[in-house]
Amino acid sequence: MRRLVTAASFLVLPLALLLFAQWPLRDWVQAHSLLANDVAQILFALYAAVAVTAASRAKSHLALLHAPARSSWRTWALLLCVAPWALFLLWTATPQMLESIRVREIFSEGLTPGYFLLRVALVLLALLVLLDAATNAIRDIRLRLQARALARRHA
Repeated sequence: MRRLVTAASFLVLPLALLLFAQWPLRDWVQAHSLLANDVAQILFALYAAVAVTAASRAKSHLALLHAPARSSWRTWALLLCVAPWALFLLWTATPQMLESIRVREIFSEGLTPGYFLLRVALVLLALLVLLDAATNAIRDIRLRLQARALARRHA
């Protein structure tokens, strides 16, 4: 996961450059601004798909700021609230993603190839969130079992 987050963090600079270049390309060059916008959308989708889970794992996500550091309820709330959403998203978005990849869907305005990558990013987001919630739940179960075993040994 750390390598994926590191790789996604390298998308920020090209994304900022493309977003900054749109205005000069549109007004001065009068060409390629749609291409810059479409590529920036792809980079942002891939970055955001990884960043949501990375923020949760780093405990810097806004929803987690006021939760106690080691609370079991937080882990289970994430699993019970986020997992059904992620599963529903996978169930509905995966067939659309596969079809989009099959036809190599393009952006409708600029006709730039690569729109299917936005759909891939959506499925990636759901997979990473689901994996993170499941990993946290498994870790919490292991810690509770170890604590019980340790308590039994000392009792």
